[in-house]
Amino acid sequence: MAVQSGIQTTNLADILERVLDKGIVIAGDITISLAQVELVNIKIRLVVASVDKAIEMGINWWQQDPFLHASAPEPKPLPPTS
Repeated sequence: MAVQSGIQTTNLADILERVLDKGIVIAGDITISLAQVELVNIKIRLVVASVDKAIEMGINWWQQDPFLHASAPEPKPLPPTS
């Protein structure tokens, strides 16, 4: 009679595959204060997903970035300052 364990092992590749398949959102705020005076407030919003999932969610900013996508329009140069 064999004893079966109820503990499932999950490796990093399985976790990464699940995160990229479903997507994950990490949100947080960082505030730096000195003597109860707020000096810096940083809002962090991070989305981790596969490209297919990002497009499904309506996120496709890299397609307009000329540094990341070959068919993106070239940025217009700034006018000269006098």
